[in-house]
Formats: sequence, structure tokens, C-alpha cells
Amino acid sequence: MPHITMYTTMICPYCSRARHLLQRKGVDFEEISVEGDREQMAIMRRRSRRQTVPQIFIDDRHIGGYDDLAMLDARGELDPLLVPVDARGADE
Repeated sequence: MPHITMYTTMICPYCSRARHLLQRKGVDFEEISVEGDREQMAIMRRRSRRQTVPQIFIDDRHIGGYDDLAMLDARGELDPLLVPVDARGADE
């Protein structure tokens, strides 16, 4: 399975929405709180070039925030990113 990382804060409605979407997809993800953690916030900013949460990564690919994640899902482009790398393109 791909490694999914989501940078969050405790009180963040978009973080909750992203969390629920990923849970609905049945995938595991690592949640990293940047609340009060300057080091993790700096890492998130460096990786995403953004300052808002959530910031979501699938493996090393920056997805963006909840709106970006939901848009990928609506377009049918999220599910292929959630399958193991060695299974991608197996049907092609």
C-alpha cells in the first residue's frame, strides 16, 4: 500500500473531512499534528510549500488539502493512487 501522510491540527474541519474520506476508502494513513510543533510545521511547509492544514501526501506526491483530495475522488483519480505501486497499471 502507498504511504499516506496527512499533516493536521486538532480543531480543523477540513482535516476531519479528509480523515473521513480516507477512512471511507479503507486506507491507513499517518496523521502528523503540527499544532504547537514548530519542527513538524516547518517540515510540512517545506514539503508542501503551503501553510494551511490538512496537507496530504500519497508516498512522495503532494496531493494538497481536503478540496484537492475530494476533487481527485470526484474525478475517479484518487482510487488508483491508493493501490499498491506494484499493482498500478496491472490492467493496462
